[in-house]
Amino acid sequence: MIGGGWSARGTRNCRCNARGSFAQLFSRGEDRGSESSCDTPRMSVVALPDLNVLPAEALRALILAQHQQLLSRESEIAHLKLLITKLQRMQFGRKSEKLQRQIQQLELRLEELQANREETNPAESPTATPPILITAPAGKPARRALPEHLPRETETHAPKQAKCDCGGELRKLGEDVSEVLEYVPDHFKVIRHVRTKLSCTKCDCIVQAAAPSRPIERGVAGPGLLAHVLVSKYADHLPLYRQSEIYARHGVELERSTLADWVGGTAQLLEPLVEALRRYAIAAGKLHADDTPVPVLAPGNGKTKTGRLWTYVRDDRPTGDQAAPAVWFAYSPDRKGEHPERHLRKFCGTLQADAYAGFNQLYENGRIQEAACWAHVRRKFYDLQQAHTSLVATEALVRIGALYTIEKEIRGRPPEERRQVRQARSKPLLASLRQWFEATLPKLSRKSDTTVAIRYALSRWDALARYCDDGHIEIDNNAAERALRAVALGRKNYLFAGSDSGGERAAAIYTLIGTAKLNGLDPEAYLREVLTRIADHPISRISELLPWNIISAVEVST
Repeated sequence: MIGGGWSARGTRNCRCNARGSFAQLFSRGEDRGSESSCDTPRMSVVALPDLNVLPAEALRALILAQHQQLLSRESEIAHLKLLITKLQRMQFGRKSEKLQRQIQQLELRLEELQANREETNPAESPTATPPILITAPAGKPARRALPEHLPRETETHAPKQAKCDCGGELRKLGEDVSEVLEYVPDHFKVIRHVRTKLSCTKCDCIVQAAAPSRPIERGVAGPGLLAHVLVSKYADHLPLYRQSEIYARHGVELERSTLADWVGGTAQLLEPLVEALRRYAIAAGKLHADDTPVPVLAPGNGKTKTGRLWTYVRDDRPTGDQAAPAVWFAYSPDRKGEHPERHLRKFCGTLQADAYAGFNQLYENGRIQEAACWAHVRRKFYDLQQAHTSLVATEALVRIGALYTIEKEIRGRPPEERRQVRQARSKPLLASLRQWFEATLPKLSRKSDTTVAIRYALSRWDALARYCDDGHIEIDNNAAERALRAVALGRKNYLFAGSDSGGERAAAIYTLIGTAKLNGLDPEAYLREVLTRIADHPISRISELLPWNIISAVEVST
């Protein structure tokens, strides 16, 4: 049996700590009290007394004691079945050898250090002309010439002047050529920027067009390639060392350190746009919030710690609102309540979230109202129904399903109409459901998982029922959970972040990718358009590069 065994003498060896950690995988911080499985009465292993000579009262007491032990045993069996079912539903990635995982961790740590270096050491001269080859500083690989086999596209940049200022005719003196490695869907190409030099026939004046701006000063990567690297890493979950291997198969040698430099430099370039998205999201009157753990390499010892990624979603489309949806991600090294408090310092309205205790302090002064999630309630009963056919769980699912049927019918309607329908149809169903919960609870064992599920709902009832009084509020927090799916997929493929700064960088890129998806844009096409413009774009007009303002240009480019 999980959680303990029997010694040679028939006494049970307790392993309550092992079982406790096993159950914590699914409890999400819920306190089951002091009712450990090790305190559960066990069936006696001693021989039964002679029932023929026992007095009636003693026999009755023995039967009651055995019955209580059987109930406790059944409760524990049901709980273990639930845990096993949850385990079977979880989808783990392929296991790898410990040494291979350590190597992958070191690879990711190296990527983060190299990306950090690019953020903290920007190009020295913003006006310098990017050379084809430059001498590499110590510890940094020399830049290779771009492969000859790649197709070339030549863009000629001629001076705007037709004549010299002195009135003399201009003749061709020469030209400067620089190359940029670009990526379009499915293949690489090289853009050759040719800047013609013209000299005056009368004086020594030389004129030449200015060099076109690049997303990363003195960088060899074009905006399309940078966008592809970012989307491959954060949306397609390919670490940079794997991308380097893929590009090598196409005949393009790109060192992992080079890719890391590009990621760090691009993330820094995009910071004003991410900040604009944060301000837009927090300005909403209702937000969906959630968080998820992310493994992060702890500095110095090579071990992992658990950071958190927080997501805040603004999406009022279910109420017929035409405002653009957006998502903002934030990273923190732990799950302390001070982080959401800092994130939402300027937010005022309704916060739709789970039952995380760290959110509680946000609701104390009334500036933020809590709206709970019926999907969390439903999931608990669904797990019970899947683990062992529970009549109570089945009935709960049917009743909750009726609430969702109403929501499906009114999706996209104005808030006031949604509120009226909920008051007329959903509110009576909620009242009936609560009465049924309260009537069912005394009939269940205090230790059963069904009891835990019912108490979870009853303890949050006011927040769960709030959506009936406000047509802007949703019945659940699925908008935030959908935003975190990409993070969950990434965790299965590789260690998420090599450092805290890597977590912050990932949060920024997830913000841009997630918002592009919410607005129906291809994230790579959106980032390519942004990176094409942003180097020369005034920061005071950064809002022009938000997904809903740039959508027409992105559609044309694709």
